[in-house]
Amino acid sequence: QVQLVESGGGLVQPGGSLRLSCAASVSMFSINIMAWYRQPPGKQRELVALITRGGGTSYADSVKGRFTISRDNAKNTVFLQMNSLKPEDTAVYYCNKYNNPYDHWGQGTQVTVSS
Repeated sequence: QVQLVESGGGLVQPGGSLRLSCAASVSMFSINIMAWYRQPPGKQRELVALITRGGGTSYADSVKGRFTISRDNAKNTVFLQMNSLKPEDTAVYYCNKYNNPYDHWGQGTQVTVSS
C-alpha cells in the first residue's frame, strides 16, 4: 500500500515558522492534486492547502498569505512552509491526495504553537 510520511513538525512560538515535508512511496507524477490537511485537537480534519501537478495552488482562508505549499515531483515530496504561526494553527498535519484520498493516512506530524 502507499505510504505517506509527514515530518517537520514541532513546538514553535507564535509568529514563528516551520517547514513540513511529506514523502510518498509512489511517483508524484501520477498524482494530479496533492493536499495538506490538519486536525486540531477535538476537531475534524480540514483542508489546509492543495497543489496541482503543474504547480497551481489553493489555500484555506485561515492560512492564506502565511502558508505556502510546494511539491518536488522528482523526489515524490510535498512541502508546506508555514510562517507567522498562530496558536490556532496547532494541529496534527497530514498530506494526501485531494481527489480520492488514500485510505491509509500517514501518522501525521504534530505542530504546536504556544508561548
